[in-house]
Amino acid sequence: MKKETIVRLNKSFEGSSYQEDGVEYWFARDLQLLLDYDEWRNFSKVIDKAKIACENSAQRVDDHFVDVNKMVKLGSGSEREVNDIMLTRYACYLIAQNGDPRKEQIAFAQSYFAIQARKQELLEERILLVERMQAREKLVATETELSQIIYERGVDNQGFGRIRSKGDHALFGGHTTLQMKKRLGMPENRPLADFLPTITIKAKDLATEITNFNVKRDDLHGEVRITAEHVKNNKDVRVLLAKSDIKPEELPPEEDIKKLERRVKADKKLS
Repeated sequence: MKKETIVRLNKSFEGSSYQEDGVEYWFARDLQLLLDYDEWRNFSKVIDKAKIACENSAQRVDDHFVDVNKMVKLGSGSEREVNDIMLTRYACYLIAQNGDPRKEQIAFAQSYFAIQARKQELLEERILLVERMQAREKLVATETELSQIIYERGVDNQGFGRIRSKGDHALFGGHTTLQMKKRLGMPENRPLADFLPTITIKAKDLATEITNFNVKRDDLHGEVRITAEHVKNNKDVRVLLAKSDIKPEELPPEEDIKKLERRVKADKKLS
C-alpha cells in the first residue's frame, strides 16, 4: 500500500470518529462507507459476525455495539430516521477483521483499529509488515500448488527442489539458493523467502504462478520441460524488475518472517 494511500485513509478514519465521555467511537453507517460496502444489508452481516467474535472474546456486546436512531437528509431535502450503531474502536477492529483484506480500505482498517497508539509511522510499519507476511503466505500456497501439479506429471519432491533451485538461480542473476542464503547471512536450514523483502517474495510468486499456469495450459510433463519453463519465467520476471533498476540479489535481507508472525500475534492479543 502506497504511503499516499495510507495518509489519505488515515485522515478519513480520523475525521469520522467521535468522542463522548472520553470514549472514542464511530457510527456504523459511516464505517460502511469507509470500508467500501455499497449496501447496508451486506455490511450488517459483517457486523453480526463481529458481534459473535465479541461474545467469543468474553466481551459484552452492548459495551461495544450500541443501537441508535438518527435523522438523515434525503435528496428532496426532507429527513428520515434510520437505524445506526455506535461502535467502539474494538468493535470496528472486529468488523474489519471479518472483512475482505484484499480491499485496501479493509486491510488498512485492520491495522488502524488494532493499533491503540495512532501514530502514522506505526501504522505504516505494521501495514508493511502484514503485507510481507501475506506475500510469504501466498508464495507458500503457489509453490505448494506447483509441487502438486508437477507430481502428477512425473516429478517427485527431489525434482521439485531442483526446479525451484534453478528458478532461484535465474531470478538472482546466477546466484544459487545457497549462495543467496550466505549473502543474506541467514541460516542454511531456513527457507530463503523467510528473509527476503516483499518485492522479491512477490517476484518469486509471480514467476511460480506463471509456471503453474503454463504447465497446465501446455500440459507439460517431466522435469526437463518444467524446469525450462520455470527458469524462463524467473528470467522474465528478473527482466521486469531490471526495468525499475531492481536487482533481487542486491537487496538487503529483511527481519525473520517468523519473528514478525509472533509480533503480529502478540499485537492481536493486546488489542
